[in-house]
Amino acid sequence: MMRQTSMGVMTSLALLLVAPLEAPAQDLEGSVEQAAKKTQNPVADQYKLQLENFFNFGLGPKDATQYALHAIPTIPFQLSEDWNLITRTELLVIDQPSPSRDVESAFGLGDLNPTLYLSPRKHATFSWGLGPTFTFPTATESALGSQEWSAGPAAVALVTQGPWVIGSRINNQWSFAGWGDHGVNRMWVQPFAHYNFPKGWYLATLPTITANWKAKSGEEWTVPVGGGIGKHWLLGKLGIDAQLMGFYNVERPPGAANSTFLFQIQLVRPK
Repeated sequence: MMRQTSMGVMTSLALLLVAPLEAPAQDLEGSVEQAAKKTQNPVADQYKLQLENFFNFGLGPKDATQYALHAIPTIPFQLSEDWNLITRTELLVIDQPSPSRDVESAFGLGDLNPTLYLSPRKHATFSWGLGPTFTFPTATESALGSQEWSAGPAAVALVTQGPWVIGSRINNQWSFAGWGDHGVNRMWVQPFAHYNFPKGWYLATLPTITANWKAKSGEEWTVPVGGGIGKHWLLGKLGIDAQLMGFYNVERPPGAANSTFLFQIQLVRPK
C-alpha cells in the first residue's frame, strides 16, 4: 500500500514538472523568479508545507530500498516589528524493507523534529536564524527512530545575490532521556545552493551531511554529493515548488544507503 501511495505521489509530481501550469504573463519573469528565491530562504516570512519523498537505495546486505516521506510545515510568527519566530516541524513516515536477514521490515512514523529560528524580519542580501531544535521519540517501531529525547542548538545563514541563493543549515543534538541503547550525539548539516533562471526554473544542490559522534572511528560520517533541477509556479498568491534531485554517498557507515533520489514539492503562501 505504501509503495502504491509513493508511486502515486511520484507520478503526480512528475506531471507538475512538465504540465503547462502557468501564472499570468506579468508574473512569468520577475515576480516568479523572486518568489522562487524567497521560497529557497528557510527563514522567509512565509507559510510552507514541504513534502519530501526520499528513496534511499542499497540499504544493508540485501540492497534494500527505503522510502521516507518528510512532511514539514513551516509557520512564521511575528514577535515584534523587528523579529520573527520561524517554526519548522518535521514528521517522518517510513517504509523500510528488511535490510538484512536478522532485521525485520518496519513501517510507521519516525521521530518528530521541531526547530525554532529567531530571525530578523527585514532581510537584505544576508539572512540568518538561531534557535533550538528537538527530537521527540514518536517512532512507532524501534527501527524507525532513536528512542531518545534530544535537543541542541540550530542555525541557518544564507546570501541572496543575483540569481544565487547560497547558505547552510546546521544543528547538533544530544540525548537527555529515553530508552535507547547508545544515546545521541549527532550533527546535521545541509549546505544549499540554488541558481535561478527566468520563469521559475533553477538548478540546486542541498546534500544532507550527518556525523554520528558516538559511532566507531571511521564510521561517523555520511556525506552525499549531487543535485538536480526545480521549478516554481505562481497561482495567484499560492506558490508551488517542485524538485528532482539525486545524490551519491561518497562517505557512509557500513550498511547505510549508497544513493538517494529526492522528489520534493512545496506549497507556499505569504504571511
